[in-house]
Amino acid sequence: MDLLDAGRILLGLVLLVGGGELLVRGASSLAARLGLSPLVIGLTVVSVATSSPELAVTVGATLDGQPDLAVGNVVGSNIANVLLILGISALVLPLSVREQLVRFDVPFLVVLSGLLLVLAFDGGLSTLEGVVLLTAMVVHTALTVVISRRRTRAARSEGDSGERTDDGSAGKPPARLLVSLLLVLGGVGLLVVGADQLVTGAVSVAEALGVSGLVVGLTVVAVGTSLPELAASVIAAVKGERDLAVGNVVGSCIANIGLVLGLPAVISSGGLPVPGAALALDIPLMLAASVALLPVVLTDFCVARWEGALFIALYAAYVGYVVLDAINHDALEGFTLVMVVFVLPLVLVTLVSTVVFEAGVRRGRREEAEARSA
Repeated sequence: MDLLDAGRILLGLVLLVGGGELLVRGASSLAARLGLSPLVIGLTVVSVATSSPELAVTVGATLDGQPDLAVGNVVGSNIANVLLILGISALVLPLSVREQLVRFDVPFLVVLSGLLLVLAFDGGLSTLEGVVLLTAMVVHTALTVVISRRRTRAARSEGDSGERTDDGSAGKPPARLLVSLLLVLGGVGLLVVGADQLVTGAVSVAEALGVSGLVVGLTVVAVGTSLPELAASVIAAVKGERDLAVGNVVGSCIANIGLVLGLPAVISSGGLPVPGAALALDIPLMLAASVALLPVVLTDFCVARWEGALFIALYAAYVGYVVLDAINHDALEGFTLVMVVFVLPLVLVTLVSTVVFEAGVRRGRREEAEARSA
């Protein structure tokens, strides 16, 4: 590894963040012109926009003959989105979630993650399986818009009128169409250049250190390409757009699986190989992170600060395991024992206890309301 490789990685990350920021602004403005709610914007337009770095890196890595880096980037980004990005956003401000996320979007993410594990079980994603993943994303996007439109019409029929507009901009008009299009095009251009620099530098570093492309994709590249999601979600949380913050994370995870993995599998001759290590550990952990999100959002339809801190701690443990395993450190055995025997069971008990407690609270509230009405 030399300074040139380090410079390429740094330049790539900077360009990805800048490109993602421009793309998010332009895409959000275009979506606002369509009268979409903040939740739908987060689940569709912003999530796809912030997943563009992952798409650029994954397609570039696939065309460069680095499928391990491509798969590691997507799987690592999804794990980072749920545990790290959502965790940091919840620490900034507890994130409230709507019923649609709990009943449709998060379960859809869980099912799609499980589908990816099943499709990749034979060691790769074929062209047909890539089409299946792309179709799943299109179906989710269409259903998200339909559900939102129905809820908006129902709210209007009940005379629900707030001060805020449907686009969450509090009456502020969106940018001009030409400006929005220029922001989108400029963002895409920066993402393409940044992805090329990041892939080139990351591959060189991996070869110099003797680390597999999968490990690099799961850690450095995954976090780097997730920075737009982090920026979008944290800024949204600070501004009080909590639906946008959570919708961006969930929508980005769905886009990463459906679009970012599906498209390379379609355009690559012979499909997209999936490393055995990813099948054995990382994809199941990605599925587990999605499942863990269910009880969290069920607790009073909110991601609390302590739940965000728990997610960040789990992500730190995951990265620690990946790094120790990559360098074959002597501490790996003890680290694994502590995680399996103590940490993971404690997390499971905590999540289950929280759901049971919340169910009891809700049941008590219903009984109290029924008693008052009687």
